[in-house]
Amino acid sequence: MATQAPAAPSEAPAPAAPNVAPAVPEARYFNRELSWLAFNRRVLEEAANPHHPLLERLRFLSISASNLDEFFMVRVAGLKAHQILGVEERSADGLTTAQQLSAIEAEADRLVESQEEVWRSLRTALHENEVTVVGSEPLDAKAEAWLDSYFREQIFPVLTPQAIDPAHPFPFIPNRGFSLIFELKRGKTHIRELIMLPAGVPRFIRIPGADARYIALETLIRRRTDYLFPKYELLRQGAFRILRDSDIEIEEEAEDLVRYFSTAIKRRRRGRVVRLEIEPDMPDVLIRFVKEGLGAQNAIISESSSPGMADLSAIVEEDRPELKFPPFDPRFPERIREHGGDCFAAIREKDFLVHHPYESFEVVVEFVRQAAADPDVVAIKQTLYRAGKQSAIMRALIDAAEAGKSVTAVIELKARFDEEQNIMWANALERAGVQVVYGFVDWKTHAKVSMVIRREAKGYRTYCHFGTGNYHPVTARIYTDVSYFTADPRIGRDVAKLFNYITGYLEPKNLRQLVISPAGMRAELLRLMDAEIAAAKAGKPSACGRSSIRWSTR
Repeated sequence: MATQAPAAPSEAPAPAAPNVAPAVPEARYFNRELSWLAFNRRVLEEAANPHHPLLERLRFLSISASNLDEFFMVRVAGLKAHQILGVEERSADGLTTAQQLSAIEAEADRLVESQEEVWRSLRTALHENEVTVVGSEPLDAKAEAWLDSYFREQIFPVLTPQAIDPAHPFPFIPNRGFSLIFELKRGKTHIRELIMLPAGVPRFIRIPGADARYIALETLIRRRTDYLFPKYELLRQGAFRILRDSDIEIEEEAEDLVRYFSTAIKRRRRGRVVRLEIEPDMPDVLIRFVKEGLGAQNAIISESSSPGMADLSAIVEEDRPELKFPPFDPRFPERIREHGGDCFAAIREKDFLVHHPYESFEVVVEFVRQAAADPDVVAIKQTLYRAGKQSAIMRALIDAAEAGKSVTAVIELKARFDEEQNIMWANALERAGVQVVYGFVDWKTHAKVSMVIRREAKGYRTYCHFGTGNYHPVTARIYTDVSYFTADPRIGRDVAKLFNYITGYLEPKNLRQLVISPAGMRAELLRLMDAEIAAAKAGKPSACGRSSIRWSTR
């Protein structure tokens, strides 16, 4: 707590600071963090929806848990950092940092309780459908023999029990690390042993058999403690999982963005512990020991009987089609088929929209592939936010550069949790001869644009693709997005100015068809809203009428 400096002898004492009550929350605003938790609860509600197939409900539960992890690793980590540094900023709804953290902790605990309730219900329903997650109950002799063999041959060699004493300090545990801690006795000797679950070993192991039986790795280890610690008596034990501060803040003085991010990613792996998940029955003495060993005095402690529910996604892969949504095969756009698969001929005839995932994202990949292979294409410019680990788009850009085309790729390094993957792609593209640009230091480049310049009989023609989604092969099959293809020369000129803005900071002037942020989007949106308001006041069709909504055709 800050203290007031004493007044100089010739001065009157300064008046005491008034005891100001927290501001009344602004009714017009939702709290940003609590609003996000409400969103994630809606994701969890999908897991509780009895109309969804069982394994799809389990998928939603896993997504909800993964979302909550990232929320703590970024948003809560930022608030915690402000609290520790004494930076006090009120949120838009009037809450202090401490008030927000208190409300987040309470709501997150309620969310975790709901997740566990959903998991208990799903676990029972799955068991009724011959998909079982084994606990400590005894199994048949064949299954026990297989588990024993599997543990000795596959698990035991990669486990590293670590005694913790003055000669063996508490080890570093990585982000999302799941660990078991044991207190053991042999004669008069007491020891504490810690076992981290190896990251490269599946969390849920399938036991061979007609029925789908899974066992969690930590459960299997606990069932084999006599093999791990022969001649020791088990006194106490517990399981815990940690989340570390994974936010990366860009410093204005960063001279080399790639080097800065490479260093920041390494630093992120050792970020402050922001959340410590512990089992409800973990002894207090072990909780204190773990908190001290992790330096987690400022971490948010939460109890969970099923830490790390994001890993349940492994069970979703079980081959039980009747417990999943019916598979959907998106159709390839007829416009392209009508032109014998020639994307450029189809676009040249007329602009068209593609609705993903109902229409295949493969049309976007094929557009870039054809541009890479076409000898008449002289240049390709492409923005990339999240591309995934297996990217046909990246492969096509590499092929285009190796074929001698001018290729420019704008890669956004600030795509959270994809930074490392994006740096790897950037290196691969540069090795192939692609001109790689990283956009702006202060802003994220969210535009999803592909631009192809092709030599034709009447001169160069520009073909463009605009997307609302990322050029990502996995999410493109799941998320609802729109692709727009055009060869309109006005749009082509605007897109060229857009890329020049990103690559060379050349602020675009006289844009005819595009509105971009932050250069002019806010002003244009306000202008359009003012136009609708004026139309409504004049009794003309508008999108803001009180009795009914009518779309203006102007």
